[in-house]
Amino acid sequence: MDFKDCIKFANETPVCYLATMDGNQPRVRALGFWFANDKGFYFQIGAMKDTYGQLQANRKVEACFWQPGEATGTMMRVAGEVEFLDDQELKKKVLEDRPFLKEFGMTFDHPGLIIFRITKGEAYFWTMKTNFEPKKFIKFGD
Repeated sequence: MDFKDCIKFANETPVCYLATMDGNQPRVRALGFWFANDKGFYFQIGAMKDTYGQLQANRKVEACFWQPGEATGTMMRVAGEVEFLDDQELKKKVLEDRPFLKEFGMTFDHPGLIIFRITKGEAYFWTMKTNFEPKKFIKFGD
């Protein structure tokens, strides 16, 4: 498997679980996943959320993407650091892809509309079949 497999798996998984740190306490939550491409895994959140403050304090994260299937399904875990993106075109795209954000008063120039991506890190796939095998990490980014 390679990074293209990671991109495909993420794009086929509409919800993922994102873990951050709140001081020395891990926090995990389900997030609607936006998209992945050769530059990383993209997310959108609101600046008023605790997640944003946690990411500003510690940019290290892990995301877990799970798809049901045979036995316990397939899981892909992605660990790395986030990069915040202040890109007007991406903000316009997220509003097109997620029109419900407009109901919350979000516009492409609203300071509360936060986009970030995991640009560099490592990923691996897990299934019950591979449970006892050594992890096969897929590095991505520079």
